[in-house]
Amino acid sequence: MAFGNSWLQAVQSGGQRFAAGIDISSQNVRLIVLSQRSRARSSLHLEYMNTVPLAASAMAGTEITDRQAVARALRDAFAGMPRVCVAQALQCAMAVPASITMTTTVPLARLAAQSQCEQHDGGPALAGLAPAVMAEAERIAGLERHALAADWAVDERPAPVRAVKITAMARQHLEARIECAASAGISLSAVDGEPHAALRAMRYAANHELDPCEPYVALWIGTDGVHGWRMANGVIDGDMHYPAPEHTDLADALRDLTHGPRFDCALVSGEIDLLDGAGFSLADIGDVLGCSVLPFECGLLSTCVRPIDHELLHQPASAVAFGLALRGVIE
Repeated sequence: MAFGNSWLQAVQSGGQRFAAGIDISSQNVRLIVLSQRSRARSSLHLEYMNTVPLAASAMAGTEITDRQAVARALRDAFAGMPRVCVAQALQCAMAVPASITMTTTVPLARLAAQSQCEQHDGGPALAGLAPAVMAEAERIAGLERHALAADWAVDERPAPVRAVKITAMARQHLEARIECAASAGISLSAVDGEPHAALRAMRYAANHELDPCEPYVALWIGTDGVHGWRMANGVIDGDMHYPAPEHTDLADALRDLTHGPRFDCALVSGEIDLLDGAGFSLADIGDVLGCSVLPFECGLLSTCVRPIDHELLHQPASAVAFGLALRGVIE
């Protein structure tokens, strides 16, 4: 979920959208620039891709400890970008780690009652929900309002109980990333969670590589653990996260995804090497889930406009940056 209403505006230039996804990890900065002809909804074009190492002192876990070092890495990542991308109005989105965000889902009616919203067309006036939303954000984050960055969205599905999803984080994390980007001459249009961005990329991959009606599992491996989703008919049918108190090990967590429609494939993205710390491998994932395993490769999902390093094209860790850029060209 993104932070900031003004950042959600898509940018079009000359009938073609250009968007960049920026992923700052503990070791490097990844950048992907995609483009797409907006009118025809044509195939994606991979305009640019770069990975720049970060100094060891730049990050301490999820905390940016050396903003100048991160800004330098961002400048270096953008330095080789083709002139056509620079000339366009480039929408840039940056990822934030899942471990620094808190989420909750609250019935819409409860928030409306707390806000004493007037009813319009059978529902509450959504603008009046803000005070109740911020109160919930304070509760889940354990921080006062002035120290929070929060966003929320109403579930528009015609379900018996409509709900509001609220996402919050400490404002300092958001401000640090905005400041680093600004120091590098980058204007951010959105900030999105790493798992959400990776899932967006894997859903796009599934639409192109799998049977449209085929259920599948999507897994993202990050520094804060493994996130997994069981997908059926294009929607999330179940999810898991490891480590978590309810799971004894990763295999136990993965089995949560087997309770539902049978699937034949799992898409895996992220820092696959981190599986070694859990004594796991891609083959082990396949054994537990009882299906084949496909690593995410962004090079298979877009047309390369110009030569790009082969190794970068096939890195599963590029899913977050790809998903962020994808958001800018299709949403």
